[in-house]
Amino acid sequence: MNFSNINKIVARQIFDSRGRPTIEVDVQLADGSFGRASVPSGASTGTFEAHEKRDGEENFYDGLSVLSAVENVNGEIAAELAEKNALEQREIDEFLCYLDGTEQLARLGANAILGVSMAICRASANFLKMPLYEWIAELSETFEITMPLPMVNILSGGLHAGRRMDVQDFLFIPAHAGSMADAVQQIAGVRSAANNVAAEKGFSILLADEGGLSPAFKTGSESLIFLMEIFEHAGLKPFEDALIAIDMAASTLETTQNDYYFPKENRLYSSAQIIELIKDWTKEFPVVSIEDALGEEDWANWKILNEKLGNQIQIVGDDLLATNLNRLQIAIDEKAANAVLIKLNQNGTLTGTLDVIKKAKKNNLATIVSARSGETEDNFIADLAVGAAAGQIKIGSFRNSERLSKYNQLLRIEQESTAPFYGIKSLAENFW
Repeated sequence: MNFSNINKIVARQIFDSRGRPTIEVDVQLADGSFGRASVPSGASTGTFEAHEKRDGEENFYDGLSVLSAVENVNGEIAAELAEKNALEQREIDEFLCYLDGTEQLARLGANAILGVSMAICRASANFLKMPLYEWIAELSETFEITMPLPMVNILSGGLHAGRRMDVQDFLFIPAHAGSMADAVQQIAGVRSAANNVAAEKGFSILLADEGGLSPAFKTGSESLIFLMEIFEHAGLKPFEDALIAIDMAASTLETTQNDYYFPKENRLYSSAQIIELIKDWTKEFPVVSIEDALGEEDWANWKILNEKLGNQIQIVGDDLLATNLNRLQIAIDEKAANAVLIKLNQNGTLTGTLDVIKKAKKNNLATIVSARSGETEDNFIADLAVGAAAGQIKIGSFRNSERLSKYNQLLRIEQESTAPFYGIKSLAENFW
């Protein structure tokens, strides 16, 4: 008997940080080694993401239950993977994709497949008596693991906050942190300052999905001015100690191709006008990263955006690239971005995700491992960011256990490993 063979796979429906159903998977190997993983879910989701299977029964959890995905794990997947060697992660992931038989994993569900993929990885690490990040490093052929630079939600709008602001997220980057512990200390200070300054001004301190505040500003410039005030209240100097990342989530604002409606401003922007807006922001504020500034099929204008600003800031594709190798290749060929957001559940398997990270890095695109708006206490992405040496991580704000579990895991990894923290050197290298 091979002691690393899969002995048992069991899935169940649990609930994410928004109180919505999601899937959790347990894997036990022949020697008793155990792995558990739960799958996150997004709010602003791209068309080209792997398919999240939900039941659609209107009067049962508003149609969001995942019992069919759970059944697919407990039935077909468990039967097909019985006695397979868990250490053969790539072969298992490829087999699961083959078993599903659809391009976006729609038959079995990407949430079902990813839960199994992650749980097998964790069970294998436990079998090998290795930290999860070390096993991920082996799977990804990473020779030097690194601690990721965090970018942290402070102000939120869009679908993360009931559209109280047009732009989805304004994030803090700790520019001069010398370690993960130092970065976390600064993050906590900025997040606390945000609450204090908002309260002093009489703004709402209700939390958005990822723990940011949503003061309902009419324009992005108002949000950026307020963020500068927060930095100063936290004792940080904008441009020097504190940098800004922005997630536009433009696909959620797109009306027709190349046109974007900002409801709070009651204004229609063309792609060219959005590019000029971002250009103005980078001149006035310490903005060094823009995510999803344009729609997921607006390739020509992504190329223009990258030509105009890609030597100054990160041009990050999320919905545009959907952690998909084929779309990443188009972006590389078209020079449409210089950074890619990495989300496990956009891809559907661990090794498929690692392949996207590897291709991006090979072509000098920065990589940012990201959580989703609907998260669980599973801290897998912390180990992923370290093990794959992704360079950057986007967890959410410094609030709520589903976010803090990832920050806490990064602190543990920093304490026990020799992984260096490169800070802002991890941003897209063509401008640092």
